[in-house]
Amino acid sequence: MTDDPMFARRGDLVTGAITVAAILLFVGTGSAVLSRTLQHYVAGSDIPDRTLVIALLLNVALILIGWRRHSALSTEVLVHAAAEQRAQQLAARDPLTGFLNRRSFPEDGAVTLTQVSKRGKALALLMLDLDHFKMVNDMHGHTIGDALLRQVAEAIEDRLPQGALIARFGGDEFACAMPFEPTHPETVERVAEQLVSRLAQPFCVDGLHLHVSASLGIARSDFDCSGIDSLTRSADIAMYAAKKGGRNRFAWFDQSMERELKARNELEMGLRAAIPAQQIVPYFEQQVDLTTGRLHGFEVLARWEHPTRGLISPELFIPIAEETGMIADLSLSVMRQAFAAAKDWHASLTLSINISPWQLRDPWLAQKIIKTLTETGFLARRLEIEITESALFENLALAQSIVGSLKNQGVQLALDDFGTGYSSLAHLRALPFDRIKIDRSFVISINENAESAAIVNAITRLGDSLNLPVTAEGIEDAAIEERLRALGCSKGQGWLYGRPLSVAHVRRHLAERRLLQSQSGDEEGEPTSRRLAG
Repeated sequence: MTDDPMFARRGDLVTGAITVAAILLFVGTGSAVLSRTLQHYVAGSDIPDRTLVIALLLNVALILIGWRRHSALSTEVLVHAAAEQRAQQLAARDPLTGFLNRRSFPEDGAVTLTQVSKRGKALALLMLDLDHFKMVNDMHGHTIGDALLRQVAEAIEDRLPQGALIARFGGDEFACAMPFEPTHPETVERVAEQLVSRLAQPFCVDGLHLHVSASLGIARSDFDCSGIDSLTRSADIAMYAAKKGGRNRFAWFDQSMERELKARNELEMGLRAAIPAQQIVPYFEQQVDLTTGRLHGFEVLARWEHPTRGLISPELFIPIAEETGMIADLSLSVMRQAFAAAKDWHASLTLSINISPWQLRDPWLAQKIIKTLTETGFLARRLEIEITESALFENLALAQSIVGSLKNQGVQLALDDFGTGYSSLAHLRALPFDRIKIDRSFVISINENAESAAIVNAITRLGDSLNLPVTAEGIEDAAIEERLRALGCSKGQGWLYGRPLSVAHVRRHLAERRLLQSQSGDEEGEPTSRRLAG
């Protein structure tokens, strides 16, 4: 049986023609045979000619064959039409949820937009993306993830008004279009609030309680949206802004979001070229012994020395590097430059480098760091790796493996931003930390906020009890330094000791204090106890 409808139609015509011819022959031969048969029985005439009888029987056979063929072809056409309709439906619908898909939504959305505009109403487009859905797939598998998506789809459908268009664009991204009165946008906000609220509640899938939330962007057709494509793009930009604003929320689109996104994309493109060109360079923030004023080392910070824009703050490009996965190459590039710059500093000066949570997902991170140390000739014992508590929360077992490999080479380990994470004491027991760093948010307010003072005091006492030295970040004036010294903090860093220094400036700084190995003449000696204010 062929699937070609044209072939089927041609075959149907041929079969029909043969059947018609057979019927005409049947009428001609049949009348003659029947007439002679009646005459034979009534008047005793001769038996009908055998040739005519055979011709009659052949005509009957042809008619039966033609009818069966016509019936088969008709059934084939119906089956093909049903299959074609089914294929069109599958092409237009998401098989998991039954919603429209990314290909069919623009066409249906354009029709809806035209109809809504003719009635004097506006169309609201809601773009919805689940937060942390990838973690569900990674932890429980795609079968559980798909079951969760079906429940999410039901929750979305239940909270949208009748007649709304709903599509799944793929993965955990959904689009919803609903008409509303232009003077009453609060009706759209109520739907958005209900969606965000429901999706923040746990879903039960195969006995598992799964937690996700949703970031939702909204655009309206009566505000600078010429068609369904521009409306979708605006809602997508608003959704990205909601995600950037903290997730688990909704945001209306406005033009400033588009300008911000454009600026972000320009930074991303520039960053891709800047990393291999070594425009992302190390800067060094001094770390000082609070009791003696002696310089202990530096924390390495990344700065972007842009050829036309000047120095770009890490707050602008580090999040982009983490989102795009460029943080690994960026961090190793900065490490390599810092190690090369510091290998001939006085042997007692250390470097502290913060590891991004994204990097701790890489099981080969320790080997990459060790390789960089070897290639630059920087001693592992002079390196201190800083890990934040939030980074440990995602995959503690992998972090333990990475840290174990680094510790075996003599690298030191510090717990950064202590007090701001999820379970500080548990992490202190789980990993062999050599130092605790108090988050600057507590330090800068220690003399104005009793709670901050109490937290700093508790952390320093904990450090004493665990025999872990404590470093305070964010020391901006002498009063804070004096308070921390009284509490027993061993080391501090902040603008009181100078702004972060470039490679050239830090080298000049150390040369003035005879803290380069070529000047000291003793690689294992102690640096001068002079206070090194910037």
